[in-house]
Amino acid sequence: MAMSGSSLFGEFRRFARTSGAVGGIAARVAGERVFGIKTDRASHAEDLKTILGGLKGPLMKVAQFLSTVPDALPAEYAAELAQLQSNAPAMGWNFVRRRMASELGPDWQTRFASFSHEAAAAASLGQVHRARLPDGTEVACKLQYPDMPSTVEADLRQLKLAMAVYHRMDNAIQQDEIYKELRERLREELDYLREASQMRLYGLMLNGQPGVHVPVPMPAFSTHRLLTMTWLDGRPLMQRLAEDPPQEERNRIAEALFRAWYVPFYRFGVIHGDPHLGNYQVRQDGSVNLLDFGAIRVFGARFVSGVIELFEAVRDHDDDKAHHAYETWGFTDLSREKMDVLNMWARFLYEPLTQDRVRNIQETNDPTFGREVAERVHAGLKRTGGVMPPREFVLMDRSAIGLGGVFVRLKAELNWSRLFHDLIADFSEAALAQRQAAALAEAGVPSAR
Repeated sequence: MAMSGSSLFGEFRRFARTSGAVGGIAARVAGERVFGIKTDRASHAEDLKTILGGLKGPLMKVAQFLSTVPDALPAEYAAELAQLQSNAPAMGWNFVRRRMASELGPDWQTRFASFSHEAAAAASLGQVHRARLPDGTEVACKLQYPDMPSTVEADLRQLKLAMAVYHRMDNAIQQDEIYKELRERLREELDYLREASQMRLYGLMLNGQPGVHVPVPMPAFSTHRLLTMTWLDGRPLMQRLAEDPPQEERNRIAEALFRAWYVPFYRFGVIHGDPHLGNYQVRQDGSVNLLDFGAIRVFGARFVSGVIELFEAVRDHDDDKAHHAYETWGFTDLSREKMDVLNMWARFLYEPLTQDRVRNIQETNDPTFGREVAERVHAGLKRTGGVMPPREFVLMDRSAIGLGGVFVRLKAELNWSRLFHDLIADFSEAALAQRQAAALAEAGVPSAR
């Protein structure tokens, strides 16, 4: 696809802004760590939030993901970056008018009873405006920012370059398949008609699940760059947690989120791959609104079976079963030594599911425990020659880590083992494949990934 001169210039300008500003902040933080030079972390965090929020592209998603993992960043950084979940800088009314006219025609305002001039929320790829249809239906209109395809391509080039540089210094994880997966998913997120079909899919898969609400897309008011859906009332999760809700409510929210992520996976082979804090809200009754369906992954039934098999291998300390499970996932050339390293990570993830009792998702009082496990795994993989994670691993691992971080923040106390076993009790590959095919067809989601 040919690229215009203006788009190419925009990418160079974007690269310069990102590289220079983020590099400057990194240098100041490194100065504090290495040389003991005291710096203003809060100021750096504000700078970083402004840079990433202003860019609005996939780079901001990195910050969104980091802010879901407790203690992955200094507290000052996490506090600022968490605001990017729903409070990124919005485009003005001139942009809104032009975008709406290009998507619905010059008389677009006559199709609404009301349309808010101010954005209700702004995120990485688009911003949301509240509106009302002539029949009284309250809706949310998500408008994609200008020139996002070239923005995504620019970020992907930066990501590929960064991965290549990093791989020359560190061979623990070969990132070829990871990059391919991220590239495909990010490109898909630009298509709002695809997201509308994925929203319909989640409405089907979660129909009847207590405590979970999914908006309904409005096809007559949606295009590839405009997604209109029913408005759901709710508050950001972090805002509710700041009020220190009772333990019962924390548990109710956590159980709803567990079902929102894992009912689709274990019954339909589908995962929501973006578990950052802006993608769900809490309602007054403690139920949850699930939002943003751009990053969705459809898995074959055999892969889901492999996830369950790896759980059984961890539970039973069965190395042969673990080896077979990793092969089912798509890992290749696994020596026993490499597999022993991967099993450290598997035990960390599966441990709450192996204990039939009420507990926190992470029981250690050490807030850096998860990071220490990751560092040991990384060192082990580097020592044993590295591993190439399959594409299917990327969003599955991201969801597990991101959602686990949310459960830690909630301080939820649940019997995670019972919740898990309720989902897999009648599992069969054939039944999952049949349910998946029917749901994808009804929702209009392409099955090939």
